[in-house]
Amino acid sequence: MRFVASHQTRYRYSVPVVLGSHVLRLNPRADHRLESRSLIVWPQPFALREEVDAFGNLVTRADFHAVPTRELAIDSRFELETSSPAAPSQSSLAPLPLLPWPPLPFGDLWPYGAGAAPVEPTVAEFARGVAQSAGYQPLAFLEALCKGIHARSDRHIRPTGDAQSAAETLSTWRGACRDLTVLYLAAVRSLGMAGRFCSGYQAAADTPDGQRYLHAWPEVFVPGVGWRGFDPTHGIAVGDGHVALCAAPEQAGTMPMVGCYSFVGATVTSTLEFSVSITTS
Repeated sequence: MRFVASHQTRYRYSVPVVLGSHVLRLNPRADHRLESRSLIVWPQPFALREEVDAFGNLVTRADFHAVPTRELAIDSRFELETSSPAAPSQSSLAPLPLLPWPPLPFGDLWPYGAGAAPVEPTVAEFARGVAQSAGYQPLAFLEALCKGIHARSDRHIRPTGDAQSAAETLSTWRGACRDLTVLYLAAVRSLGMAGRFCSGYQAAADTPDGQRYLHAWPEVFVPGVGWRGFDPTHGIAVGDGHVALCAAPEQAGTMPMVGCYSFVGATVTSTLEFSVSITTS
């Protein structure tokens, strides 16, 4: 699938500010064949360089001149060819042990497990129920969890704010894509699996207002296969309609733009405007 994404962001400040260093997480991950890429930042940074963060994501760091401005604008656009990963089947893998698995040992995967973020008891109980219905088979559990959250949840758009806790989403069955992602991750982690929060774009405009937004979904590490994505917002496995920008243990490590500024005076307010356009063929 040919996938074209255009993402414009504008911050406006009530008083002039001096921009500090900013990290932009808008580079498509190297899962697909990139055809073209452009990133325009205004005010123009004196340094714009690509770096790899602690979780292996390619990010862009922008450093600005100490010149006051009342606006920061970022225009990101890329075109690529997507492909779907082959779906793993239990028969094609070395036998996976039944769930639950023991807690992840300290190592590369430890930040993605329950040891780094303890799971609420209600969520752990929910996960055990789904696992039981799937015969405690790991792949069947991951699919059943994805479809079950999709079937039961009241999904809505919440453009700003952090993800709510997994327990809150479970108690109300209402949330945005990032909330469903956090619930999914907490459930898999409670059973000893490693999971990470992924941010990117999704081709289907399945939103109440018909607008496009950044999308979030979980990825789970399957021994013998690697990281695999599931999209509980849509009830499907991640395929060629998804383009990931970055992944981290928690949502905070995937925010599209992080930075700072300084100003003279007592207070400053800022407003955010954004537009996301996606076309596929």
